[in-house]
Amino acid sequence: MGQLTHDRYLFNPLLLASCIGRPTSVFTNTLVLLATASATQGHSTNLIFALSLASYLSLHPILLFPPLVILCYDAQLRRSNKVINGYSFAIGHTLGITAVIGGLLYLSFLITGSWQFLQSTYGVALLLPDLTPNSGLWWYFFTEMFDSFREFFLGVFWLHMASYVAGLSFRLRAQPLFVIVALLGIFAIFVPYPSVAESGMFLSVLPLYRHIFPCRFLL
Repeated sequence: MGQLTHDRYLFNPLLLASCIGRPTSVFTNTLVLLATASATQGHSTNLIFALSLASYLSLHPILLFPPLVILCYDAQLRRSNKVINGYSFAIGHTLGITAVIGGLLYLSFLITGSWQFLQSTYGVALLLPDLTPNSGLWWYFFTEMFDSFREFFLGVFWLHMASYVAGLSFRLRAQPLFVIVALLGIFAIFVPYPSVAESGMFLSVLPLYRHIFPCRFLL
């Protein structure tokens, strides 16, 4: 079954299309999958480094941090058969990912010689300077936006996407892996510059919950 799942993921047409364009989202997806696999096995170090690298390449993977920490905590709790302090666990992982991301940014500073790369990379995603039509919703909304309201609605859009993290993580505390799958689908719609890589990623992990597909007929 595991090999069959791997084959379906690798032969997803959307993922194959994203590979043709050679974007960095291919590496981001790989690192997100590695972080998720590490969390399910309770490997904190691998989780921290994989998610840090994914967040370093793209901003939105950092939003997966809460459900990934919950997933890793549950895995370690089952494996160790002893009580683990949840607050210490969360604080330790937060400090770890902050340190790794900070180290990566400082290494980039040493390579480039300035902090200008922050504006050229993360600033583009945060401030949405390019309104070229794409598969997302941001460009359409902001082409109709008055400039005086632009900063306000940029904050609203980012808060809207981030708000799903706390709500889903709290409401579905017992199913952190489902929260991760749901957030990947939300990212495919609401990230500033989505591509087929985000949609392919979501459609590839969605069959993890194919057993609940028949429930849609009961709605």
